[in-house]
Amino acid sequence: MTRVSRCVLAILLLPLVLTACGAQKANDAAAAPPSAELKARAGESAIELIYVTEAPGYELARQSVGVIGNDGFSAAYFSAGSGGQIQLSVDRGKLDEASCEKQSAGSSGAGEPVVCERDGDLWYRAAAGTHEYARAYEGHVVRISADANRVDRATLRRAAEKAHRADNEELDEVLPPSGEGGDTGTGTGAGDMPERGDLPPVGDGAPNNDVGASG
Repeated sequence: MTRVSRCVLAILLLPLVLTACGAQKANDAAAAPPSAELKARAGESAIELIYVTEAPGYELARQSVGVIGNDGFSAAYFSAGSGGQIQLSVDRGKLDEASCEKQSAGSSGAGEPVVCERDGDLWYRAAAGTHEYARAYEGHVVRISADANRVDRATLRRAAEKAHRADNEELDEVLPPSGEGGDTGTGTGAGDMPERGDLPPVGDGAPNNDVGASG
């Protein structure tokens, strides 16, 4: 190959090389570990257990973000149009055929009968007017639950399919700003819990349980 041919070949290949480099940089950025600031804002919630999802017509209720269990994560998505609420929760544990019917589903209480069926790589579970889709990973379970009368199964499944571990940009959007919860030693972890709207103004402050399963 002549010098001229080699030069022409190099020029033709240059865009491909630049594209590959750009893709590599994008992948490196996506895989960048969370910063110390993001970890602090996560509070008691483990970064690897913070997931996000999406469903048509539903928006994240920022005030709902908080910790569950020891270092799990919980957030609610609300639809202004339908009034439906989808609850996302992630906690350590396992879910398999042997344990599927033994664990409570969504907001159902312990001991409520649970109907459990396999749906692809998800588990569909229903009990006492609530239903959920759950996906088991190595060491933790992601659950998407809702009131069965307000959120249909198809919407719930779509939200479950879209659930994924939050990247750095999503963590920045979901987690409370510095100074508003987080690892302050006074909050609940991933943000102070919102003020309860169902607490009576008088009496001993016991919750009003007449608000329904969806809250």
